[in-house]
Amino acid sequence: MNHRIRNSATILLAAALALPVFAQSGADTYKTKCAMCHGPDGTAATPMGKMMKIPSFKSPEVVKASDASLVAVTKSGKGKMPAYNGKLTDAQVREVVSYIRTIEK
Repeated sequence: MNHRIRNSATILLAAALALPVFAQSGADTYKTKCAMCHGPDGTAATPMGKMMKIPSFKSPEVVKASDASLVAVTKSGKGKMPAYNGKLTDAQVREVVSYIRTIEK
């Protein structure tokens, strides 16, 4: 019986180690992937944001956009914005969109 418990514990530990240890929150992902152009506050007042004429997340057009629309833009890209489909998981994209909603106020 002791052998079974030890094997079960080993299997559970192996499964736990296979999970991502450093899961990023929406804010962390935003800071590493989006803030360079969109700015830390989402106003796009960065050199890249100004050059590319990126709209602020506080602009009426972005505020009224649906979450599904923001997810689609993030995944597919828009204009010169790169597509993040395959670079971010669906969960990461949703977390980033949720974070954007907090900074657009």
